[in-house]
Formats: sequence, C-alpha cells, structure tokens
Amino acid sequence: MTGVGGRDGIRGIGGDDAPPAGRHACNEAERVARSALTQILEPGDEKGGRWLREFGAHGLLSLLTAGAYEKGALPGATERRVTGLRARAAGVVPGERLDAIRALGGRFVIPGDTEWPTQLDDLGDARPVGLWVRGRPDLRAWALRSVAVVGARACTPYGAHVSGSLATGLAERGWVVVSGAAFGVDGAAHRGALAADGATVAVLACGVDVAYPPGHLELIKRIAQQGLVIGELPPGDHPTPSRFVLRNRVIAALTRGTVVIEAEHRSGSLVTARRAQQLGRFTMGVPGPVTSGLSTGVHELLRGDAVLVTDAAEVIELVGDMGDLAPERTGPVLPRDLLDPGSRQVLEALPAQRVAITGSEVARRAAVPGDDALGRLYELHSLGFVERCGEGWKLTTGAIRGSNARRGGA
Repeated sequence: MTGVGGRDGIRGIGGDDAPPAGRHACNEAERVARSALTQILEPGDEKGGRWLREFGAHGLLSLLTAGAYEKGALPGATERRVTGLRARAAGVVPGERLDAIRALGGRFVIPGDTEWPTQLDDLGDARPVGLWVRGRPDLRAWALRSVAVVGARACTPYGAHVSGSLATGLAERGWVVVSGAAFGVDGAAHRGALAADGATVAVLACGVDVAYPPGHLELIKRIAQQGLVIGELPPGDHPTPSRFVLRNRVIAALTRGTVVIEAEHRSGSLVTARRAQQLGRFTMGVPGPVTSGLSTGVHELLRGDAVLVTDAAEVIELVGDMGDLAPERTGPVLPRDLLDPGSRQVLEALPAQRVAITGSEVARRAAVPGDDALGRLYELHSLGFVERCGEGWKLTTGAIRGSNARRGGA
C-alpha cells in the first residue's frame, strides 16, 4: 500500500523512535502548558476551551495554579467549579506527562503543530487541548484520508464480518480506518485494516498507554506498531463513561465520514454519527435484519440523512474524490438475457408446463408471422431453449430453470 498505509516506513513505538524533524513547530513552553491542562480539564469542556482561547494556555494554567484566585477571573465558572479545577491543578507537575509519553516513543501534538489535524478545529471550543499520540505515521496526513467505522460492542457475527470486510476493503484502497478499539465492531474494523497491511487509528477514552478494554491489549499494541493510537487524556489516565461519549466527537471530526454497523437506539455509535452530521461530515449506515434490536439505531439513521452503504466501494464513492465511483450493481446474466427481442417473444409464447404446441399456435401466441416463428423456434432449438416433440414444440427443462422460470407463478 502506498501513501497513507502499509508497513513501509512505519517502525515500532519503542523509546528509540524519535518524531520526524519538522513535525512540531510550536513553542515548547506552550506544549508544556497544554499538556498540564489535559490533566485538569475534561475532554470536550467548552467552557475550558473558551478560557483557553481567551487567556491562552499559559494564562489559564496560571489562573488555576496561582496561590490566590481572584473571584470572577474565569467567566461563567461557579465557585465550586473553580475549587474543583484548582484542586486538580495542585497535583499537576508541568511537563511530567511529556516525559512519560516520550519514554513510550510517543509525542503530544497541539494546535499549531504541522501534524495537527486542522479539521478538529471545527469542534470550536470543544476541540481537544492536544492529542497524545503513539505510533510513527503523521496524524494529519492520515486523517486527511480517513473513515470512521463504529458500531455495537456486543455485535452479532454478521456485524463483525461486515465491519472486518469493509475495513479491509478501505485499507486495500489506501484509506485509513479510524475506530475506538472497543470490543465488537470497533475491534473487527481495526483487525480488518491490519489484516490488509493497512492503516488504522485507535482513538482511546483513556491514556494511550492504558489498554482498555484489557482484552484488547495485544490489538492496541499492534495498532501502535503499524498505525496510530491517540487520545486526549495524558498517559496513565483511565476511562469513565462520560469520556467514552466525549471521545466520539474526536472520531467524528477527525474523519471524512462515519459508517455505523449495528447500533441500538441508545448507542455511543449514534452519538458519533450525529456529531458527524452536525459537523458536515458524511454519515453512512450498513443495514441489518429488521428483526434485530442491534439494527434499530442504524435503520433510524438511514430513515434520516444517512446514506446506505454495503461495502468499501460505496463508502469511497461518497467520501472520496470525484470519479471514485462504485461499480454498477447488476444481477446474474441469464441465457435468456442474451436473446434478441424477437426470439424472446417467441420463447415467451411456449407454455411453462412444457406442453408441446404447434408452430402455428406459437406464431399466434407470439403475434408474429408463421415463417418468422418457425425460424425463431429452430434457432432456439439450436441454443438448447426448446425441443421438437412430433409436430409440436416445447420448452426444455433447462429453459424453464434458466430462462422462463418466472412463468407459471414460480
């Protein structure tokens, strides 16, 4: 695979792997301040994002760590909120988590870096303070050609199969598969991309050094070696239910579109899809059985503005460049389809029950001259559609099964 994926140029994430030169363009003091703020502010905190925009990383960190706090210094913050944030800030050592991520061979990417995916800026004040990253590839380059594949944790075998095959198809066509590394559809999507020696990104709701779920320890390790593992929370932080929901906005904003495979009405995957819609991204769904509760959320999306897709080609037709069209879908070509209209007309005149009728009766039923009907019958005989029976003509067994089976109520 060329461009965004494959093993070529991708190394492991050991401590000896330094980021490529020129990847970081921002002031390192800004990076230190933002890294500390990821330990204080929760992901997606819009008020915190507003303060960060108004005061800057250094100014906000100073307000939260200063010995004395001037009441009203943080607009819209209650006294209780300020007390809680300052309590968190009291235990923060600026730069400490940066040392931890570097020891993992990773990095902390912030707005202004050449590696920062600028589409995350569409989140406004809810955009990440920064992203902790493990893995060698360039996050911005990969995000420019990425698709999110999400769905139920307790998925059916159908959901796992569709997720894996769709991700494999995307990876084989040079697209990056983004998901949340959860059980079920997420895990199948990552494995599908990895199986194709392709590119995949896991967006975690915890520190990038924390394997969650624990059962995906080896999967997350492999993603970090072949792709990217990213998150808003610093190394060592563990997930909470609210962090999973907030993580989904990053998946939605980072990618060109989101595909949902199996989701109930109350599902984090639907949160991702709806956020993608709000951000103007493409939203797609793979239909499932109408009798399955795991398909109800997807079908709800499809009744709205989401687009029905069934494979990677249809996804790429929507999110890709002009001319990336899915192949035209056609059913099997039957022998009858190859006949000219006149021959099909004569063939249709023969009884489906394989009862022999005379050539003149065939002509009458087909509304064609007798000589024309007879010539067509001999042509159909040579092709194996009909057979001669004394003075009459009837369909062969193969003709009923392969070309005329729709007659007689079958």
